[in-house]
Amino acid sequence: MTQADESDSAFERLFRSEYPKVAAIARRIVFDMHAAEDVAQDVFVSFHRLHAPDAPFASKWLHTAAVHAALNAVRGRKRRVRRESADAAASRTATLGDDPLESIASVELRAAVTQTLGRINPKYAAVLAMRYAGLSYAEVANALGVTANHVGTMLRRAEAAFKKEHRHDPS
Repeated sequence: MTQADESDSAFERLFRSEYPKVAAIARRIVFDMHAAEDVAQDVFVSFHRLHAPDAPFASKWLHTAAVHAALNAVRGRKRRVRRESADAAASRTATLGDDPLESIASVELRAAVTQTLGRINPKYAAVLAMRYAGLSYAEVANALGVTANHVGTMLRRAEAAFKKEHRHDPS
C-alpha cells in the first residue's frame, strides 16, 4: 500500500467517524439538512487540504470549524431568508400535512432560532450547537479547548444569553 493509499484510508476513517457529528453541529445552527451537509463537506475539504488525516486535533478542529462555517452560512444567507422561508414552508406543508399555519409557525420558529444564534456570542452559539447536536461534554470541551467541568457552566450561560436575546428579538 502506498503512502497516498494509507492517507486516503486514514481520511476515510476520519470522515466516517466524524461526519455525523460535524453535520449534526451544522444542522443545529442552519436548520436545513442540505445546507448542513454542504457545510460539513466544506469543513472536511478544508481539513483535508490543511492537515494530515491522523492529526491528533482532528475532531476538535472539525467540530469547531463546523460551528464557525455554519454561523458564517447563517450570516451570509440573510439576503436569501425570504426565498428559503417560502421553500421551507412548502416542504414543511408536505411533511406536516394540510395545516399551513403549523408549517408557517415551524418555519418562523426555525428562522428566529437561527437569527438568535447569529446574534449571541459565537462561543455560546458553538456550545449550544455542539451540545444539542448530541456531542458529550467531553467532546464539546475538547472542541472548545476548555475542561469538561466548564462546559456545564458555559451551557447554562449560553442558554440564558439565548433566551434573553430571543426575548428581545427585534424582528
